[in-house]
Order: sequence, then C-alpha cells, then structure tokens
Amino acid sequence: MFAINALFDRRPPPLLRLTIAVLLSLGLMFADARDRHLSWVRSTLAVAVYPIHWLASRPSQLARALDNRLTTEADLRERNALLEQENLALKGRMQRFLALQAENSRLRDLLGSSFKVGDRVLVAELLQVDLDPYRQQVLVDKGTSSGVYVGQPVLDANAVMGQVVVANPLTATVLLITDADHALPVQINRNGLRTIATGTGLVNQLRLPHLPKNADVRVGDLLVTSGMGGVFPAGYPVARIVEVADDPNSPFAIVNAEPTARLDRSHEVLLVWTVEPVQAAPNTSTQAADNQRAAVPQLNTPGPTGDRS
Repeated sequence: MFAINALFDRRPPPLLRLTIAVLLSLGLMFADARDRHLSWVRSTLAVAVYPIHWLASRPSQLARALDNRLTTEADLRERNALLEQENLALKGRMQRFLALQAENSRLRDLLGSSFKVGDRVLVAELLQVDLDPYRQQVLVDKGTSSGVYVGQPVLDANAVMGQVVVANPLTATVLLITDADHALPVQINRNGLRTIATGTGLVNQLRLPHLPKNADVRVGDLLVTSGMGGVFPAGYPVARIVEVADDPNSPFAIVNAEPTARLDRSHEVLLVWTVEPVQAAPNTSTQAADNQRAAVPQLNTPGPTGDRS
C-alpha cells in the first residue's frame, strides 16, 4: 500500500517545498522592511492576540488583589499613617509649586509669551514586559484607538520611562530609556549643561557619552529632559549621576547615571501629549503612519556629537 501511495503521490518533493517557503518568507520580510506593506497585518495580529495578553496579565493582577486583601490591620494602619504624612508633605510642596507657577505666569505675561497650563495625559497599564535581556520594552493596554501615536513620551509617577515605538489599535509597545537603541536629550538641572543620555541595556544604568573631562559634572546631579528634539517635554526628571570617572585612553569622561523612574516596578504609566500627531486623510492609514514617523525623531545610532539623526 505504501508503494502504491508513493507511486501516485503528485506533491512536490520536500526540498522544493522548503525552498519555496524560504523564498516566500524572505520576499515578505524584504517587502515589509522596505515599504511597510505588511503594517496592517501586524495591526490585525495585534488585535487578535490582545485577549491573550489580557488573560496573561490577569493572574498577576489577581495575585496583587489577593495580597491586598490579606494585608493585616496593623499594616494598614501603619501604611495609612505614612500616607497621611506623605500627603501633608506633598500639600506643602504643592503650595510652593502653585506660587511658583503663578509667578512664572506673571513673568511670561510681562514677556508677551503664552503660558501652557499643562500637558494632556492618559493612564495606561502594563500588559507585558519583554523578557529578552537585550531589549528594554513593555506592552501597554492603550493604542491608536485612544489617540496613542509613535514617538509619544511615556512617564511613570517619578520620571521619564521611554517612548512609543509601535502603536496598534488596542496596544502599544514602549521602548524604555535604558534600551541600547534609545537616546534622550537631557541637561544637568544644576547648571543647564546639555548632553545625551543613552541606554546601556541594563535597567538601572544610563550612559552620558562625549562629555569632556573638564565638564562641570558631579555625582548626585539630577538630569532632566532638555526639550530638544520636540519629543519629550522639557523639565521632566530622567536620572541621577552615580559615577564620574577618568578614562586615560579616551578624551571623554566616563559618566553613568541611574534612572529615577521605577522601570522594573511600575504597573501604570502616563502617556503624554506634548504635540498633536500629524493627521492624514480618513482612508490613508499607511500615509498617516508615515507622517507620524516623520514627525517624530527616529531611534538611530548616535552621531559624533551624541545627537540622534
């Protein structure tokens, strides 16, 4: 019976089928890399797997809810007392901030400049963390249906976390500032010195390349966003310098910083609208995505001056 089946089997040989499959795969990858023809396929697949991401995130959320329910009354009382003290301190600081904001508004009015009240934000929840040790990315549960766009700044309650690199209808991928492919224009809050903070691939370390050895940089200096590039709003905390060393084989100093955002602990993030993304015609979704990518600086390798091209 096997010999008869083999005699009448008209299918191509396995090697030919494998060759066709490999050529087809290479053709699809080339077409997608050059012209982005398959972006709609990725968006469709992202919508299809969204329930899986949602279900995968449920156990951790249920575990946190159960842990909160099992917290003892004494722990709750102690936590409540600490929160009351923190709330009182924050109210005192808020009064100073309001006074400074009012003074800043008056000064801007004197200079004939318009005062921006604040940036629009949206709270998103983390669905997945990339387990690849060479990538620092997270997946959040807000997408283009909520107005999210590629290049959008992302913060947590403490500082800058990263920016959106992939926006699908229901989810978005956020590249963290510690990723090796990310660079962020910053300045030292103490003296206004501008530089670039690049990721190292480690969740607790940033590097400040191309700083001369005589630069006024000290351990403990706070780095804030400089606003250069038009992606991140100016004045948001980024990191604190933890190491300033001298490399005898390089004309630049070795400067490392630790992010102030809780990159490995935050469960919710803030998506910030500093500028509105470029809008396109209703039936040109591909052109709209290209316009958004053109409106936001791309993540390329730093040039000789440390800026992103």
